[in-house]
Amino acid sequence: RWWLYLFWGTVLFAIGYLYWYPGFGTWNSNAEKDRGLRAEYRAEIEEADKTYGPIFAGYVKENGAYKDLSAIAADTNAVEAGKRLFLTYCMQCHGSAGNGGAGFPNLTDNDWLYGGTPEVIKASVMDGRGGMMTPFGSLLSAEQIKDAANYVRSLAKLGADAARVNRCREVFAANCVSCHGPDGKGSLSMPEEFHGVGAPNLTDETWLYSNSEEAIIEGITKGRNAGPGSLTNTMPAWKDFLGEDKVHLLAAYVYSLSKH
Repeated sequence: RWWLYLFWGTVLFAIGYLYWYPGFGTWNSNAEKDRGLRAEYRAEIEEADKTYGPIFAGYVKENGAYKDLSAIAADTNAVEAGKRLFLTYCMQCHGSAGNGGAGFPNLTDNDWLYGGTPEVIKASVMDGRGGMMTPFGSLLSAEQIKDAANYVRSLAKLGADAARVNRCREVFAANCVSCHGPDGKGSLSMPEEFHGVGAPNLTDETWLYSNSEEAIIEGITKGRNAGPGSLTNTMPAWKDFLGEDKVHLLAAYVYSLSKH
């Protein structure tokens, strides 16, 4: 039975090895004990910050204060450094050129959900965005939702059923104007206290997901970022992971992408 005892010996060795390495998830692995992957990661980050931190600070700070994003965006070397950050952390959602995709905003145009000023762009990168579209599947009937989809398409001068559009005017006024505004031009067309809502302009040619009737019906029915069953898509916050210096540089690069 020596082979059986050897087998159990390897099992015990494996348990001890996993404990010491450690390999039991986050248990017994933390930076304070200087053990495991967390501690190794912390040490690598600290070493990298010592080497590269002054470089990033040199791009974004002057006399200890952060430079204006428009000034950084005019610095070719700073923009190139910001581009490298973008290609590492942002292209997976926004594309390598910043043109976006279904559910991910195009950063090269003049259409913004929250605003395109340097301060707002930095706030978006720092703190993330998670604007919510209310799900109306339990509040409106299927026919009312289809009417609403046609009404929204009519606002953007797209093909729509005239009868459904006329039927929906009161439904839109009762349920949609508080976020999208009375004329459907989005929260940025309303007083400043509404700008943080991030409700899109429904009257232009820019669509975050799709302008098809089916896609609009799905969005109205399930909502966006509204809990179980809704369609989820959020912008993560980067301040803790990257730090403010890198975020400031990254925001300047995003600002430089806009053609306007």
